[in-house]
Amino acid sequence: MVLPNEPIKSTQQRVDDDVAHVDDDVQLLSDTLEEVLAYSGDKADQKYLELKTRAELALDEVKNRISHASDNYYYRAKEVVYRADDYIQENPWHGVGIGASVGLVLGLLLARR
Repeated sequence: MVLPNEPIKSTQQRVDDDVAHVDDDVQLLSDTLEEVLAYSGDKADQKYLELKTRAELALDEVKNRISHASDNYYYRAKEVVYRADDYIQENPWHGVGIGASVGLVLGLLLARR
């Protein structure tokens, strides 16, 4: 949903934003896990337990964000399919023309080989 004062982002901009968020999440997870692995103190030490807890929380957060992003892409793709289906239902001859054009281009490309 786009808010009235929010600029409309293209699909590419939204994908780039999501990729940036995933990169940040992976970096956060990597940094925390490296810190846990680098600490070679006593397993009962308070610092080790704190680092382990932070690593577990970071891992859970990244998993949730990745799951959410995956669901988001699924629903976007589903929405595009429904829009295309509605368009073809409303304009069947446009669909035939588009299909014929795609077939012609593919045929020309394959004939070159």
